[in-house]
Amino acid sequence: MSTHAQRERLLLADLLETVGPNAPTLCAGWRSRDLAAHVVVRERRSDAAAGIVFKPLAARLERVQAEFAAKPYEELIQLIRTGPPRLSPYALKQVDEAANTVEFFVHTEDVRRAQPEWSPRTLDPVFADALWSRLERTARLLGRKAPVGLVLRRPDGRTAVARRGTPVVTVTGEPGELTLFAFGRQGAATVQLDGGEDALAKLQKGTLGI
Repeated sequence: MSTHAQRERLLLADLLETVGPNAPTLCAGWRSRDLAAHVVVRERRSDAAAGIVFKPLAARLERVQAEFAAKPYEELIQLIRTGPPRLSPYALKQVDEAANTVEFFVHTEDVRRAQPEWSPRTLDPVFADALWSRLERTARLLGRKAPVGLVLRRPDGRTAVARRGTPVVTVTGEPGELTLFAFGRQGAATVQLDGGEDALAKLQKGTLGI
């Protein structure tokens, strides 16, 4: 049975193939080729991928990612489709599902929403709940740099506190939109913001995400 991560992987690969190597993305400074290289390096070069979170290795990550970005674009797409090598932790179904469901969803939207005349994607309720479950667990991490108190709320009223404090901004939207917002794609997420003018202004200038 296909997992959420496997489905999002194939959607991302298909989309990257469709838009070509030089399409814009929501990731600052990255075209679609760069994003594809990032995905491949993250799964296949753990020695370099550590630079994503460990800043002393960031220069190494940049070099390795540039090397992969120089490969034929079709090769990068195929590496994404086929997934990590057998000895990679990501090759384990449970690890893939835990680590890649949100990763691939966000990057798919990074490509989709950077294209002209993109249209919203309707998520099935099971997948929406899966995204929400992950967002509940990581909300504090994603919102730790927010300059105001931050509450994420689904339309049905369920909430996750991303940062305690005052003043408070409440962000209301579907799980996929809240996920994008919390991962730093605030300008591309379809959400409703509720809070005082000063709090909203501070949040607009703030940083979210890992």
